[in-house]
Amino acid sequence: MDLNAFWALLERSASETSGQDRRLEWLVTALSSTASSAEEAVEFALRLDEVRRRVDTWAHWQAADVICGGLCSDDGFFYFQAWLAGQGRAVFESVAKNPDALADLPHVRHLASRGGVHAWADDDWPAWEGLDYVAAEAFDGDLEAVLAARGLEVLVSPEPVGERWDFADPAEIAARVPRLGALFGKVA
Repeated sequence: MDLNAFWALLERSASETSGQDRRLEWLVTALSSTASSAEEAVEFALRLDEVRRRVDTWAHWQAADVICGGLCSDDGFFYFQAWLAGQGRAVFESVAKNPDALADLPHVRHLASRGGVHAWADDDWPAWEGLDYVAAEAFDGDLEAVLAARGLEVLVSPEPVGERWDFADPAEIAARVPRLGALFGKVA
């Protein structure tokens, strides 16, 4: 599975189903129903890791933290990365280039209009933990052992790169993610 096939599979899951749980079921079925399902599952895990690493930066974590009202832990950011991949290739590429592009997403705008995280339903959070388990569920055996035997390792938590700064500093928010900061009332 190359990157184009990965994106096609993710986007097809969104067009053929609705909701994260149904998408996950669809993805597991799609990955486990081919003659080369074991290899497809391994490749899916590797492509998700490859995509995730592109947004594993302090800049992206700050953007997620602004959206999540300062409640974006390492797990929260890890699941945010998966959620971002679930938005599809075009959205992902836009945000990978510029985290402030998250301000253009209808879901993010909806979250901003809700008046804070305390008003969000569980399903509103920009997180998709289940995507991390798709490959393992589709794989018949121990996926981690197969990856290790091949000398491969996928992220199990964020390892952000780039410059780190104070996420709560309004000046930093205004300088780095001004549209998100304005949308969520973090900057004037």
